[in-house]
This record gives sequence, C-alpha cells and structure tokens, in this order.
Amino acid sequence: MRSLKKLIPHIFLMGYLLIILYPFLFVLFSSVKSNNQAIASNPFGLPSSIMFDNYVNAWVNAKISTYFFNSLYIGVVAACVSILLAAMLAFAVTRMRYKKVSAIIFQLILVGMLIPNNSLLLPIYGIMRNLNILDTRMALFLPYIANAIPFTVIILAAFMRSLPGEIEEAAVIDGLRPAGLFARIIIPLTVPAIVTVFIINFLGNWNEFLLANYFISSNELKTLPIGMVGFRDAYNTNYAQMSAGIVFSVLPVMIIYAILQEKIIEGVTAGSVKG
Repeated sequence: MRSLKKLIPHIFLMGYLLIILYPFLFVLFSSVKSNNQAIASNPFGLPSSIMFDNYVNAWVNAKISTYFFNSLYIGVVAACVSILLAAMLAFAVTRMRYKKVSAIIFQLILVGMLIPNNSLLLPIYGIMRNLNILDTRMALFLPYIANAIPFTVIILAAFMRSLPGEIEEAAVIDGLRPAGLFARIIIPLTVPAIVTVFIINFLGNWNEFLLANYFISSNELKTLPIGMVGFRDAYNTNYAQMSAGIVFSVLPVMIIYAILQEKIIEGVTAGSVKG
C-alpha cells in the first residue's frame, strides 16, 4: 500500500513530462520529414525517411543563421548590460545609509513592473523615432535593457540583503572602497542570482516578437522570431523547414540550462534559505 502511494506521484509526474515533451517531439519529427509528410499524409507519426536537408535549407537558404546570430547577440548583450546596471542599483539600494530614500527608490522600481509592456509600445516607438535609431540594433537594446531592470533589481536586491554584513566590514577594514567592494566582493557572491536573472532576461529577449517586429525592418537585422514568419507566404507554409527553424531556436536554451542548471537552482533557492 505504501509503495502504491509512492508510485502515484511518479505516475502523475511522468504523465506531465510526456505532455510537456510531446510538442517538442512533434516539432523534432516534423523537422526531418518532407514538407508533404509534415502537412498532410502523416502529421503526427514518425518520419518514414529522415531528411536533414530541411536544417541545411533553413540555415542557409532561409537565412536562419543571420536571424539566429542577431537574436543571440542582442539577447546576450542586452541581458548583460541590464544585469550590470541592475546590480549597481541593487547594491546602492541595499547599502544606502538613508533608509527612507532607499525605500522610495525601491518602491519606484516596483511600480516599473506594474506597467504592461504592450501599453508602452506607442511611447517607446515615439522615443526611438525621435532618437532616429529605428531599424538599428539600438532600437531593441534600449527597451530590452529598460524592461529587464526592475525585475533584475528586485531579485538581486533580495539576494544581496541575505549576504552577511561582516564580509563587507572586513573588506572595508582592508581598504576597499565602494567600487572595489562591489566588484570584488558583492558580484562574486551574487553569481547564483546573476545566473538566474541572466537566463530569465536572455529568454525574454530571445523570444521577444512585438518590438522586434515593429522596430526592425532590415532583413539583415531581424531576429529569429521575426525570421520564422518568412516560412509563410500568401500561398504556402513550409512546415518542415519551419520546424527545423524552431529546433534551432530551442537549442541555445537547452544548452544554457544543461550547463548552468545547478547555478539556476542555487540562485532561486539561496535567498529564501539564507533569509
């Protein structure tokens, strides 16, 4: 009876895992089928023959390589810059002598998370047009960085508050100034939280569609979510190559999670354990 009770949660978890994996397996199988197979004859079955040409055609002919590296470059740079700015702001907020000023600044940061991103599309577009940076990478860098700062500050500030004050006192006694304290003590200790927010910010930038669709028109600057639309025209949709493009879009996320999964878990749980 006890073994049955222990088995039931595992059965539910296995069922949930299958539900989660099924869409990815469907895309993976579709990416190695011919377009006819993927669309009509056998949409849900295993491929009768494996066609890796879909990946080559998507990467080269459909310019997935250009869109892929555009998304990678913009996503990584925007995430890194937002983390740097947010870390400095979180350090200032958590270590300010004037608690009332610190509390007001933190409340303003919280307000930044309450505004829906879609409601800011028109004002952001006007700002980008006035700055004359539409159809440039900077038109995506600025909104991505600004959008990520409030959430990043909240996570990093919560983690920094859990750090023992004695470490900073010892560093100050050894002669470290605030800049050295931030760069040599706080940042290394905050790496788990930094990795966590980097993943979240990178995924947000990697998957973002709306701003990239409206702010970028040059084909050589388009990101991967926008480039995927190119598989569809007025007469036909190449589902096989589109599936290959989706697999390309999933690979970086899987690699990052595989390499940094321990840091991600540590960053999510450390604040609650130490707090």
